[in-house]
Amino acid sequence: MGKVTAAITGVQGYLPETVMTNDDLAKIVDTTDEWITTRTGIRERRIMKDGASSDMAAAAIQQLLAKKGIDPLEIELVICATVTPDYPFPSTANVVCDKVGMKNAWGFDLNAACSAFIYALSTGSQFIETGRHKKVIVVGVDKMSSIIDYQDRTTCVIFGDGAGAVLLEPNEEGLGVQDFILRSDGSGRQYLIQPAGGSACPPSHQTVEERMHFVKQEGKQVFKFAVTNMAEVSAEIMEKNNLTSDDVNWLVPHQANLRIIDATAERMGLSKDKVMINIQKYGNTTAGTLPLCLWDYEKQLKKGDNLILSAFGGGFTWGAVYLKWAYNG
Repeated sequence: MGKVTAAITGVQGYLPETVMTNDDLAKIVDTTDEWITTRTGIRERRIMKDGASSDMAAAAIQQLLAKKGIDPLEIELVICATVTPDYPFPSTANVVCDKVGMKNAWGFDLNAACSAFIYALSTGSQFIETGRHKKVIVVGVDKMSSIIDYQDRTTCVIFGDGAGAVLLEPNEEGLGVQDFILRSDGSGRQYLIQPAGGSACPPSHQTVEERMHFVKQEGKQVFKFAVTNMAEVSAEIMEKNNLTSDDVNWLVPHQANLRIIDATAERMGLSKDKVMINIQKYGNTTAGTLPLCLWDYEKQLKKGDNLILSAFGGGFTWGAVYLKWAYNG
């Protein structure tokens, strides 16, 4: 019996129907299509008009299970990566399990901002590797429109709504998650934060009036940290696993800013044709970006392909996962 690894055996995304273009944003805030595109690479994003994060996550998981021909009762664990839970409690994972009918599963939410999916993927893989579970769902979902201030052009142009889910199952062929490096630095929290709503600053008339329940970002500081750390951790995981740029088939980068993506690929020595990019269509869906990339590019993936997933998020949090793709798209 070979070593058991956790392999992604299926992926599915879900996107709301409503499209908000840069021109649409220009009608409600002082910006232009050119200003947004040149600074971020984003041309449009999806916005969920009605419903919650759990609705997007449930839709993605339902379609994934249908595609795989798996009964919801077979799922044993659901990890929901999100920064926009339905409620402070119960967890969105609990709500999703109920909506999908995964009655035999336990679950929990994982909050690591834009790095949440790789944190959750790394966590979920441990339950497979130890033999504790055979079928684990990791879903990244965020309804960022629920915490975005559409009077603040520094943040409202960046984010969108969406969800992506993957199924993890045991593999003995040497495929699946090979390694991960995860990092955090809480001293950067003030640069990318939702200031109010937690125990440090509970809701009040004042916090609402001062618009403190929306995302606040100091773009220059975040960009400086992100462009350095996301690139460095991606190169580090390559070096740790003796991978050259020729060995890497795909970089799956967090879709926050095209310049950060380009800098990461350059640091890894990768050409643009090896980089998954859909930021122009969806913007930054936070925990949803990486699984949505895998979903968009699924048909191009081949069994045995070497993938590096890389992300940077508020906290600060960052990291990279090295995995071998387990099936032909």
